[in-house]
Amino acid sequence: MRLLVLLLVIINSQAVAQKFIPEITVKELKEDIQYLASDELKGRKPGGPGDLLAAEFIRSKFKNAGLNLMYDNGFQKFSLVTSAEPGEGNKLVLNQNLYEIGKDFLPFAFSANTTVTAEVVFAGYGLEVDKDSLQWNDYQNIDVSGKWVLALQGDPDLENHQSPFIEFSSERSKALFAADKNAAGLILVAGKKFSETDQLTSLIFDKNSSRYDIPVIQVTREVANKILAGSDTAIEKLESVIDSLNRTLSLKLTTKVSATVNVNQKETETQNVVALLPGTHSFLKNEYIVVGAHFDHLGMGGPGSGSRVTDIMAVHNGADDNASGVAAIIQLAEKLASEKKNKRSIIFVAFGAEEMGLVGSKAFTGKPPVETKKMVAMFNFDMVGRLDNATNGLSIGGTQTSKEAEAVLTGLNTGFELAFSPEGIGPSDHAAFYLQNIPVFFISTGAHSDYHTPFDDAELINFEGAAEVAGYSYLLINELANRETALTFQEAGPKFQRSRGGRLKVTFGVMPDFAGLEKRGLRIDAVTKGKPADKAGMKKGDIITAIDGKKVGGIHDYMSRLQTMEVGQQVSVDIIRDEKETVLIVQL
Repeated sequence: MRLLVLLLVIINSQAVAQKFIPEITVKELKEDIQYLASDELKGRKPGGPGDLLAAEFIRSKFKNAGLNLMYDNGFQKFSLVTSAEPGEGNKLVLNQNLYEIGKDFLPFAFSANTTVTAEVVFAGYGLEVDKDSLQWNDYQNIDVSGKWVLALQGDPDLENHQSPFIEFSSERSKALFAADKNAAGLILVAGKKFSETDQLTSLIFDKNSSRYDIPVIQVTREVANKILAGSDTAIEKLESVIDSLNRTLSLKLTTKVSATVNVNQKETETQNVVALLPGTHSFLKNEYIVVGAHFDHLGMGGPGSGSRVTDIMAVHNGADDNASGVAAIIQLAEKLASEKKNKRSIIFVAFGAEEMGLVGSKAFTGKPPVETKKMVAMFNFDMVGRLDNATNGLSIGGTQTSKEAEAVLTGLNTGFELAFSPEGIGPSDHAAFYLQNIPVFFISTGAHSDYHTPFDDAELINFEGAAEVAGYSYLLINELANRETALTFQEAGPKFQRSRGGRLKVTFGVMPDFAGLEKRGLRIDAVTKGKPADKAGMKKGDIITAIDGKKVGGIHDYMSRLQTMEVGQQVSVDIIRDEKETVLIVQL
């Protein structure tokens, strides 16, 4: 019997270890993309069953190619928050009446978990804006300390899609304004202009795990009007008056509201898949090229997922984004491993949780398998499956992060219309390596209308084009793996992502942690030389906890603080460095 069991294990192992073709082939690219983008994997949401199936598939491909699995049998595991949901005990009590969660009220994912019983002050839209000619202060002449703030959602220029209030009117911004005024909590309600149907917004996790110190909830207009009872007005009327007069309006109310908030941020575990192809040269083998692509995607989509079609809950297969990139690095691993002629070592890595804020690549560079100073180049493949045969255009980012890159790219070009982008920072995993002073190559065939929708399916992939991209990339990687001298790193663009609106007058010159992994404040992942933070002595790894004495709990707070500042202003910045608190003075 024991012999039979052993025989079955051997047979099964042989079946799993399928043979592969050493050359880059359309057939294998197609098979790999079709599996990774299949409905079976449910969109590869980080921490989900499909995510693990994808990781195991990639690991088996690396192992079958003859690579050495790194970390824990090829998996570098890490944890992250992926969603939020109401826990037990959420309640809202008004005039001894108990209201129903989900029907009458809902907390926000960034709310504090606490109980507050206090009187209420109505404060218009809950805004405090003093920026150039834009002046609006819903907190003037009222004291909200120790009280609930009841405020309208949206802003006074709601029907204007280019409203100057947009950058100040998010729920997080309003929570920050209320917390700065020492409010006990914030209650938001939608006026008719904001929501005709008065439906509560779903409890959405916004891919940032930072929270506020006060409870933040939303209520229906029916509940809000009961809070307003005795003031001879209603939410609809207040919204109308504020908008028609174009000025703030506040009311001190006699009503007491008691609310308990308990929101569970759901933490899950996912992994990077990492394997090594050792170099053959006696000392160049101690230098490493990283070849990577992220394998996660958006799962079933929905609000807060990153989907561009939020009203459809369906499998977001992510064939181009980024099954195509993963299939490419698998093909490259198989070809390079079969040849075994690379002088430098090559690390192949499939990153998890890229869609959650480059979490996987930051986990990799934070706890690398070898010192990052030994990594001499990084290739990142993200969406390489939609090559346009008419233009044959291939986008490559990071082309000036080394002095030699553009000459190498041009010299080995196999017929692509190359579009170079010099900067090392970008919306994908290569950014984490640029922050470590590693030359990067971000290879992509570009975005399209199916990006981050349920329609990014395998049948739309240009498999022949993907094979051409992989073939060109092989030449590039082979060149860098065997050249006598490594690339010469140089800074290309700032080491921080520019704000989308481009409205900030000032900048610290830092790359912050956008995912909110640090609970005590905002962690700094990189500091640009010569910028205000660098001149003040700020360093990578510092945790900003306050600016000018005002709390900074994460990226949203940080951006809100910067919006109020002017060029030439001097600010104090509270930081934690090496577990010690200190203060820096930053000249903007």
